[in-house]
Amino acid sequence: MTRTPPETITPLRLWRWRRNPLRRHGDLVEGWVVLLTWIFVVLGGALAGYAAASSVDSTLADRRDQVHEVRAVLTGPAPKTPPAGSGYDDDRVWAAVRWTDGKGAVHTDRAKVSPGTAAGSTVTLWTDGTGRTVPPPASLAEALLQTVLTGVLVAQITGTVVWASGRLACGSLVRRRLAEWDEEWKRVGPEWRRLSGGRG
Repeated sequence: MTRTPPETITPLRLWRWRRNPLRRHGDLVEGWVVLLTWIFVVLGGALAGYAAASSVDSTLADRRDQVHEVRAVLTGPAPKTPPAGSGYDDDRVWAAVRWTDGKGAVHTDRAKVSPGTAAGSTVTLWTDGTGRTVPPPASLAEALLQTVLTGVLVAQITGTVVWASGRLACGSLVRRRLAEWDEEWKRVGPEWRRLSGGRG
């Protein structure tokens, strides 16, 4: 198997940038399109991923600042068996709870606890600024994982979209170049065949 010498690889790949009689304007444009496409794939993907990751991280941090943990007391015994599940239950039951916030105000609500939890038992809840119970915020490890995954996913999607756009642009340039070659061959072909026939 014949291998291309290393010193000829770069000239072959960069022929669109070199002045030569066969290079057309479309070849130079295609070279720029390819170069800019890969630049935007790398830089655009990285910037989009970083922006998305920063946005997710900021959102999760804001939510952690807006909620706080409280200790609540069950005002009555929790049911001993969970209701018939629909596939989304976590084998816990709802029970009435009461707690006092930092300002001394008493709040009541319902919270999910283990079945059969006795009245007076203490449970941990998360509440927002209005005193309503809310789901617990993502832990630092969960937030980091979600931030990284979001950044990687957005970077890949952005890079793919840019690359696909560049491929479409190059495809359009190739079709245009082939059409130009076809037009030129229609003009040159008859003369070429006549000259070839005359020599034969």
